[in-house]
Amino acid sequence: MKKKLLIFGIGGFVGPYLAREFQEHGYKVYGSDIAAKKIDNVDFRQANILEVGSVDSLVSDIQPDMIVNLAAISSVGVSWKIPQTTMSVNVIGALNIMEAVRKLDTNPRIMFIGSSEEYEESNEPISEQTPLNANNPYGISKMAQERFAEIYRERYGMQIYCVRSFNHTGIGQKDSFVLPSFCKQVAEIEKSGKPGTIKVGNLAVERDFSDVRDIVRAYRMIIESDDCTKIINVGSGEAYSLTELLEYIVSLSSQKIEIEVDPERFRPVDTRRICCDTSYINEEIGWKPKYVIFDTLRNMYENFKDNKERNTTSD
Repeated sequence: MKKKLLIFGIGGFVGPYLAREFQEHGYKVYGSDIAAKKIDNVDFRQANILEVGSVDSLVSDIQPDMIVNLAAISSVGVSWKIPQTTMSVNVIGALNIMEAVRKLDTNPRIMFIGSSEEYEESNEPISEQTPLNANNPYGISKMAQERFAEIYRERYGMQIYCVRSFNHTGIGQKDSFVLPSFCKQVAEIEKSGKPGTIKVGNLAVERDFSDVRDIVRAYRMIIESDDCTKIINVGSGEAYSLTELLEYIVSLSSQKIEIEVDPERFRPVDTRRICCDTSYINEEIGWKPKYVIFDTLRNMYENFKDNKERNTTSD
């Protein structure tokens, strides 16, 4: 009999990739989100993660072997605009899942997705031992989520896995995120057949970007592993400046493109450099990235240029 995986927030950017990863490894995948969503071979159940009864009945009905929670306010920029909602979805939503699971006899494995935004600023690669000191509502919400997970693990013996993901991207990510924004703007200029200007924010920052397909493979390998007490970083181990990534995307177009800094795209606080120390996940989990970010960017650019529908349907 197939193991059952339940994904909360399956309607977002990462959800379909995660579903496919687990399906390819023999799982029956159930998905839930606040709005109806059709995903290949997924048994979808509509539910609001902030409604206790809805979460309780869903978990009780499916009796999953594993749960991965992707339901979140996942943008730092958005979290500054709606800090209250960010805390509700990212912390109360996680608590609702833990409470629903606590009532079961089966003790399924749970995974919560944290972030590199939890760590203090560092010019060195960030390991799991780097001190936490989030400087935005999103990062703070993820710190709180992890602390509750630790308490439930210790008090109730629950199997709760926590990861801290670094930036990831791919086809289907909304253009409110930086790399899809670059790819879409450049693709539209290319399609116009004439020179154009793209708007950008702070290009001086350096970020560790991974292909989403590498990230979901890491999630599966981690939740299948035996030790749920260690929080694990998931990233590529390479940091690139946004300037370098933008220059590459611009080079894919045959048009002359001007770059204009838009003050509206600057965040109130921006960490200059974020790079993942991948030592632990490499050595203990046996995971290493398979995809190169520049190939991912080319795929995203070509996808926007070809007007594929998926660009506008996912988070």
